[in-house]
Amino acid sequence: MQRRLFLAGSASIIALPALLPTSLGAQTSDSPAGFWDLLRAGGCVVLMRHAVTVAGVGDPPGFRLDDCSSQRNLSDAGRAQARALGEAFRRERVELAEVRSSAWCRCVDTAQLTFGRHTVWTPLNSFFQVGDRASQTRAVMQDVARLKAPANWMLVTHQVNMTALTGEYPASGEVFVTRFDPAQPERLRLLARQAF
Repeated sequence: MQRRLFLAGSASIIALPALLPTSLGAQTSDSPAGFWDLLRAGGCVVLMRHAVTVAGVGDPPGFRLDDCSSQRNLSDAGRAQARALGEAFRRERVELAEVRSSAWCRCVDTAQLTFGRHTVWTPLNSFFQVGDRASQTRAVMQDVARLKAPANWMLVTHQVNMTALTGEYPASGEVFVTRFDPAQPERLRLLARQAF
């Protein structure tokens, strides 16, 4: 991966675009311009892993979805990362028809800080410790199959979900630009990726 530095107003954004082919053999965009051009063209399923969290993996034992204090949450750096991404989307004038989020507080907070809105959608919930990978992934694929340009959908979720949907591993706060391909309905086609 190459490291590039971008400035968005007074906030600096570290971008780590992956320049390797996806597991489906397609080349991803290797430029920030290509990333934004795809989004402006529309018809994209935009996957975002929640922003940077406090240290840890998964959630503490006994966590509850209705109690953010029982979960692993965004760090100060993660909140700044989410705001910077929102500034970038506004600067680039990218329209999102829908913003859906996992019910986990780190995803809800990422969506709210970045886009100022969200709808909780349970198929995006993490299945790292609980949940059903196969049925949740199938539910996402069935729903995104109906997306048509120029609309874009933003789905804020977790590493395990994004990997199940694309075969690729995202960093915290990384955004994947994908499209549904009827010829390969089991996985989204990764077109570009950008970390903020």
